[in-house]
Amino acid sequence: MKLPATLCALALSLQNAYANDIQVSERAKHIAKQNILIDTHIDVPYRILEHWEDVTKATKSGDFDYPRAVQGGLNAPFMSIYIPANLEFEGKGKSYQLANQLIDGMEALAQRAPDKFAMAYNTKDIYRHFREKKISVAMGMENGSPIEGDMANLKHFFDRGVRYITLAHSQSNHISDSSYDIRRKWKGLSPFGKDLVVEMNKIGMLIDVSHISDAAFYQVMELSKVPVIASHSSLRKYTPGFERNMDDKMLKALKKNGGVIQINFGSSFVTNSSRTWYDQRDEAEEKATSQGKSKTDFRAAYRAKNPFPYATLEQVLDHIDHVVKLIGIDHVGIGSDYDGVGDSLPIGLKDVSTYPNLVQGLLDRNYTEGQIKKILGGNTLRVWRQAEEYAKQF
Repeated sequence: MKLPATLCALALSLQNAYANDIQVSERAKHIAKQNILIDTHIDVPYRILEHWEDVTKATKSGDFDYPRAVQGGLNAPFMSIYIPANLEFEGKGKSYQLANQLIDGMEALAQRAPDKFAMAYNTKDIYRHFREKKISVAMGMENGSPIEGDMANLKHFFDRGVRYITLAHSQSNHISDSSYDIRRKWKGLSPFGKDLVVEMNKIGMLIDVSHISDAAFYQVMELSKVPVIASHSSLRKYTPGFERNMDDKMLKALKKNGGVIQINFGSSFVTNSSRTWYDQRDEAEEKATSQGKSKTDFRAAYRAKNPFPYATLEQVLDHIDHVVKLIGIDHVGIGSDYDGVGDSLPIGLKDVSTYPNLVQGLLDRNYTEGQIKKILGGNTLRVWRQAEEYAKQF
């Protein structure tokens, strides 16, 4: 549905007013900056591979750079080793190559600015770097495609510093079915995927259940002996029918497992209206491109006529509230998807400088400082430590 120009202008005005109305107290800034703040999903590696910028300094684009991270209190991002989900990469050696190149990029980042960044391979590194006032660079692999059916590759990437693997991405792969893919080849996990889950437990690699199908999720729950994470997922309660998010039954299974869901900030993960906007745009785009129009030109024109319905900070807080009310404060964290969801971030949470806004929102909803510390990083550190401890017996 197209809004009249006057309504479009009014919507934009209200969004700007909302963003400007967020008043952040010194207490909220203090909590964000004086505690370990872990965001389990930031897509810097692929961003700077495609368009290199020196994120050790202020950048003109993107959602992350060092000055903004310091401003927001972010001191332990999990940088996403993201592998596109397509046949060009799956099973042909290209996934393995790309993953290693992206890891090289993160090591280069830490080496280029050793006073600002340091590679983090375990929970002890996170605490040490925090004391040293350095930003820990942890890594998670988004899409298990680079494993390429070989357990030796799992160990290789663990040795290179990867500490979680999102088993699949937007298409099913040799490990797992994807929530986005209507082809359910494995009806959950593949036989290799089931073996991989067991082996990941043994070496201390966290299992990330974001992106995988519901059937795969429940199979992971049966197999994993340690808590899992959903590194950048939100709730199906607010996006009915969107399998990429988690429903209440899954949250209860996650609690039983001891795991953590890290809430994704992308508007289409947070509100149904944003999801619907994308569906309507894609439908119109298919028709337009079939008539010879450029996808880039079409999208710019469509957005100008149909302003994107950004989620708000309050709606992100609603997701956190629901997790806490349903399964408890010990099972929720932050997985923003900064640099991964394009221009779809909520009003009030536009980049890594804005975590204090989230903290203020939590304070306004009567969360205690101790509870906020768990959301910011404590819960993620707990599951990471549990994975480390379990692996010591092997």
